Amino acid sequence: MVEDKNIEIKNFSSSWNNGMAFCALFHHFIPDQIPYSTLNPSNREENFRIAFTEGEKAGVTALLDVEDMVMMKNPDWMSVMTYVSLIYNHFNGIRVGGPRLPPMPNQ
Repeated sequence: MVEDKNIEIKNFSSSWNNGMAFCALFHHFIPDQIPYSTLNPSNREENFRIAFTEGEKAGVTALLDVEDMVMMKNPDWMSVMTYVSLIYNHFNGIRVGGPRLPPMPNQ
């Protein structure tokens, strides 16, 4: 369960199918950019759009497409896992195949 977000993540597919887990993950790193308390799990397209747009503003390339995610009941687990690892690496200053980046401000 994602602490204080009421999200149970069991896998890298169906657990990510409404955008709430992505929003919770980004909210952890950029809380001022993700209005988590106002989100509704049934507004899948809006949730994905907020997560992917705010992630891109923070420097995380959106590897997933909002329209594709909305069409799928169970997203491709490898694509989700790759994007989640990209998010983690970005906010932890890890560059795959390269030197560690300096920490982000406010850390």
